Amino acid sequence: MARQLTLVPAPGPDDAAAVLGTVWPTLQACLDGDAPLAVLPAGTGPAGTARAVLRPDQPLEPGTDLVVVTSGSTGGGRGVLLSAGALRASATATLDRLGGPGSWLLALPLSAVGGLQVLCRSALAGRAPAVLGRHEPLGSALARLPAGDRRYTSLVPTQLRRFLATEPDALATFDGVLVGGAATDAALLQGARDAGVAVRTTYGMSETAGGCVYDGVPLAGVGVRVDDEGVQLSGPTLAHGYRLDPAGTAAVFGADGWFRTRDAGSLDADGRLTVHGRLDDVLVTGGVNVAPQAVEAVLREHPSVADAVVAGRPDPEWGQRVVAAVVPAPGATPTLAELRPWVTARLGAAAAPRELHEIAAVPTLHTGKPDRRSVATQLTSGEQ
Repeated sequence: MARQLTLVPAPGPDDAAAVLGTVWPTLQACLDGDAPLAVLPAGTGPAGTARAVLRPDQPLEPGTDLVVVTSGSTGGGRGVLLSAGALRASATATLDRLGGPGSWLLALPLSAVGGLQVLCRSALAGRAPAVLGRHEPLGSALARLPAGDRRYTSLVPTQLRRFLATEPDALATFDGVLVGGAATDAALLQGARDAGVAVRTTYGMSETAGGCVYDGVPLAGVGVRVDDEGVQLSGPTLAHGYRLDPAGTAAVFGADGWFRTRDAGSLDADGRLTVHGRLDDVLVTGGVNVAPQAVEAVLREHPSVADAVVAGRPDPEWGQRVVAAVVPAPGATPTLAELRPWVTARLGAAAAPRELHEIAAVPTLHTGKPDRRSVATQLTSGEQ
């Protein structure tokens, strides 16, 4: 008999009771292969995109235990098909890399694979996680973790930056702080390490059951190769396709067992991976390729900029114009005249923004990634 998919609404960040009383035991059953499920992003109604993609009325693909809805950072969201074996392989390899089981603080949304993996790692360790509320201080949440146990958490770069500025001592008490979901600036990483934070960068996606490359080094069993089509990954953590999308599955999940990410990257002589950003995100301005993530990282280093997101805008002369939307640092008013030479000195003239906009905050997808598509649309339409 074909298995049917159960849809579970993601609890809000302040609903710890729902996380521990509903999603936690449901995901434990999923890891045992007994209850295939999908956790819906917040705000998904009966006719929402996620439900339309997941089609719970249709039989579930064989071997599927969890369906994760992608963020849609490169287009419409998709349902990624994961097995309990892939989830366990990812969680086991992560705990081995971190030095053993411990207690986890859940600070990510459960609609993102990073949040779900916190629950998976907690389940394998036999310890229920603590849940960080939306506006709760990190220190108060830490008090709910058992004393004497190893402590871990997983964050996106925006969270790391905020906690490093407000509660660096609390952040430094963790035995491991995973940061991923988006590119992490070198300056931010160095600042965290200087503050004694045991931070590790992670690279992965829903299709790899979460982070599968830590600090550039693949987890046990994970293979990495890079060619002109970008970074490719293999191993036991891979998904086996997309929900009700055989053509999309065939396009990126190769018969040879390698998944094509469409991320640009390089391997050094020791096999350590550096990811340079999405191939689809690269801006071509005046015939020169510019990576938005690199420009954003340089802008964030400027004392007048608290945060930044970069997008392209059609330009009759340059093909694409580099446009920066920045969140000013407190009391600062960044200008194009000061930011252009700052970027030019570090990345070259082609990467320097030709247009600047102030925003109150960088918009994000439900996973915490910067929503460049939304920013580009707003700038093109003239909305701020």
